[in-house]
Amino acid sequence: MKKPQSLKDHLLSAVSELQRNPDRVLVFADEGSIRCTLANGLSFEYVYTLTLILTDYAGDLAAVSIPTLDWIRFHQPDLLANLEKAKNAIKFEAEILSNDKVDLMIQIPVTERVIVKQQGTDLSINYPGEPHYHKAEESKTVTLFDKNGAALAAWQTRDPEQEFFL
Repeated sequence: MKKPQSLKDHLLSAVSELQRNPDRVLVFADEGSIRCTLANGLSFEYVYTLTLILTDYAGDLAAVSIPTLDWIRFHQPDLLANLEKAKNAIKFEAEILSNDKVDLMIQIPVTERVIVKQQGTDLSINYPGEPHYHKAEESKTVTLFDKNGAALAAWQTRDPEQEFFL
């Protein structure tokens, strides 16, 4: 599974509040299953809930939400393209610890295809990217500011020609 680490890396590079203590960013794959059919070959799909937990988070929720949506736009675009899925797909819970800190949990249903190819007696695996619904914009640096002009998060959007996992 590649998506949990991919989301964690994306948020750690984008959100300055998370960079201060990356050990407070936890990711889990919950309620997972493996889907496979009797089609020729052993290709399959992981289906699970990607759970992201931020402990003692003191930043603006939008500083996490917007980079997360940008990650979803590239890595699980069906959640945004399908209006029925979008209604309940991305869930969160926050435990208010004090006026400026929360424990935050975000849950995202994800799938990951694994293509298994057989060449003689050897098997190889490949993790293909997600199909895209429209041509992505050219890569650019994006910065999110609060109402006072302070930078909350900054990240590089994905280049539409870039490989899924580097």
